[in-house]
Amino acid sequence: MAREPVVPPRPPCRLYLITPPAIANLAAFAVDLDIALAAGDVAALQIRLKPADDAAILAAVEALAPVARAHDVAVILNDRPDLAARSGCDGVHLGQSDASLAEARRLIGPDAMIGVTCHDSRELAMDAAEAGADYVAFGAFFPTTTKETVHQPEPEILTIWQETVEIPCVAIGGITPGNAGDLARAGADFVAVSSAVWNDPEGPAAAVRAFNQALAQNA
Repeated sequence: MAREPVVPPRPPCRLYLITPPAIANLAAFAVDLDIALAAGDVAALQIRLKPADDAAILAAVEALAPVARAHDVAVILNDRPDLAARSGCDGVHLGQSDASLAEARRLIGPDAMIGVTCHDSRELAMDAAEAGADYVAFGAFFPTTTKETVHQPEPEILTIWQETVEIPCVAIGGITPGNAGDLARAGADFVAVSSAVWNDPEGPAAAVRAFNQALAQNA
């Protein structure tokens, strides 16, 4: 009798950290970031400043990338593959209105990581996967103050994606330590968070520990 193929277990869901949209003092924030990243496992840091000019974005990468890399955390720049390539980021995250994936790949190179926002659409996600995305992001799963919520998928989209496609998926939008486990169980490979870490009343390090604990319980 032929044996059933052995399917390796899915790696545990991990934390994907996003900067606040505005950083008043880069030096002070770099210290906070260092403390937060030392508090637990973080897979990636997305530098997302809105609005910001090129000089401000490049200055943020220069200040924050060394901190992230000291903790073995990938550095992803939001929206701008040109600046990601120029500043030596590990990758770029594209929205639906940003540069095409093909253009981003041309600018940032074959080895860089490219993620694509896909809102609540498996069709957009499949298109991104077929075009060579390294991960897709679905959300917002819960109300969020970080950005306007237009699309709100059900967690089932993560389950369906996990069962049909190998490319990792990121869940984003209003995620807290209290609901992160639900998305991990549903199939998220990463949970992307911003305000839940930076605005935690006990501080960013406490928030990272809480997220790690919540995700570990659902590993």
